[in-house]
Amino acid sequence: MATGFYTHPDCIRHEMGEWHPECPERLRAIEDQLIAGRIDGLLERREAPAADEASLRLVHTRAHIDFIRDNIPESGYFPIDPDTLLNPYSWRAATRAAGAAIAATDAVIRGELENAFCSVRPPGHHATPTRAMGFCLFNNVAIAAAHALEVHGLSRVAIVDFDVHHGNGTEAAFANDDRVLMCGIFQHPFYPFSGAVDPAPNMLNIPLSARTSGMQAREAIDYGWLGQLEAFRPEMIFFSAGFDAHREDDLGNLGLTEADFMWITERVKAVADRHSKGRIVSCLEGGYNLSALGRSVVAHLRVLADV
Repeated sequence: MATGFYTHPDCIRHEMGEWHPECPERLRAIEDQLIAGRIDGLLERREAPAADEASLRLVHTRAHIDFIRDNIPESGYFPIDPDTLLNPYSWRAATRAAGAAIAATDAVIRGELENAFCSVRPPGHHATPTRAMGFCLFNNVAIAAAHALEVHGLSRVAIVDFDVHHGNGTEAAFANDDRVLMCGIFQHPFYPFSGAVDPAPNMLNIPLSARTSGMQAREAIDYGWLGQLEAFRPEMIFFSAGFDAHREDDLGNLGLTEADFMWITERVKAVADRHSKGRIVSCLEGGYNLSALGRSVVAHLRVLADV
């Protein structure tokens, strides 16, 4: 079976200003590196559908969904906070991003694909059930995980988040839900200044200090949650795949490289092969140095696609 690659042109049309690091060029940089890395033809491309409101409601409140939809401007921008803005295409992009994660989950569970990567934006892991923040409107990974549980009837799913920022929105969605194990690394203290103090028992958070090297991050993961991830025996695994922990990314201060992202993917994929029938869905989160982002996504995909 192939590795799926979900994306949609609507995800490029969402933008928050020329100054903003979460920009359409991120997806173009990934496409360029897929060609340069000669793996573009090895992936099964699929168009991301739009998520419906019932799917969004698996995680988000009706009030939150209505707030996003009702404040889409006819032109210009609507600021949710200084770093999170809506433009005329943001609703389409956000529903495509969530829809990609849902469609990938369906295809992987049905056995149409071995695993899948969603090259989408806006990202999602900061979006809480009630609030958009941190560049995120809807929580794509959380919606996909809830879809696997509620629609497909899975009993145990794991979420692995290696973004430089803590996935506070995902934690808010699943804290104390024993069907979900969330494993994460993130720089701390750092935005959104959460995750390090008294997390729920199903949240295996590893705060890392600034300038932590890739090898130190590997050791922390090895001792911090790989064994518990194995013991959890997840029926499916989701990646919140943020690549802003790369040492070339100025939005963080961690020292990971492509080799470290490959190592994380390899270790998690081995767990999925043993316990989850290989079922993995990965969704793009952060990554703002365009060259490092594209190279890191290719490294991640090489492991998923076994190439």
